Amino acid sequence: MGVPLRRRSGRSSYRENTPVAMVAGVVESAWTGRVGRGRPLRVFPDGCVDLVWDRRGLTAVTTVRGVLRHELPSVDWTVGLRLRCGVGGAVLGLPMTDLTASATPLRELWAAKARRAESRLAECATPAEARSVLEALVADRLQDVELDRLSIEAARALRSPGARADRVAAALGVSERGLRRHVRHEVGVGPKELQRVLRFRRFLERVEAVARDHSSLADVAADLGYADQSHLGRECRRLSDTSPGALVRSWVGLAGRNVPD
Repeated sequence: MGVPLRRRSGRSSYRENTPVAMVAGVVESAWTGRVGRGRPLRVFPDGCVDLVWDRRGLTAVTTVRGVLRHELPSVDWTVGLRLRCGVGGAVLGLPMTDLTASATPLRELWAAKARRAESRLAECATPAEARSVLEALVADRLQDVELDRLSIEAARALRSPGARADRVAAALGVSERGLRRHVRHEVGVGPKELQRVLRFRRFLERVEAVARDHSSLADVAADLGYADQSHLGRECRRLSDTSPGALVRSWVGLAGRNVPD
């Protein structure tokens, strides 16, 4: 799931923790959300997969093809592990292009193993206990899979503002077609689309600076490799269904976990 614009809003909060060493190679962060009240929200694409326990079920949430409409449950807390970009297909055990839903029950992918994990998670009294169960689940899964190092390196290279798919492919020793096959399997979209998503994710990280008048949208657009501010605006609307200015205003005012509807 996308990283929130603000870590705290009203009674809601969001905190990231460093994952344990045994899963750090594939887990970008372990997080806890303090919900406060149930509400709908939009989750923006970030190219990652989150394994989410929301006290109702364990799901694999993908946000790479566009904004996700998600109903936040009315529970005390939720926890999740954000997998690193480029490992989703290997960890989940299927091509990411096969996931048609944005939130897939993990029991549909891992069957009995996921159901046992849900039983253990239901007994957890604290977010820390639940995170430990999730980390153990992923660590056990890693014993049975082989990661695609090419996709991991490609995702890392495509974060650069000046990256080009053909140059990334050449640097990794594969054809553009081969690069596209690897990235689609592990992420769900091709290299060029992934690059657009990763650039948008970097923009979201800069929204606070714009809201605090430490930077401008024009400066951010130039820094991130957009042709101009209008280009940033078009990409922002395509990937989030809203404008850059609206995101800045959301940070200043009502922003919670991304943008509440």
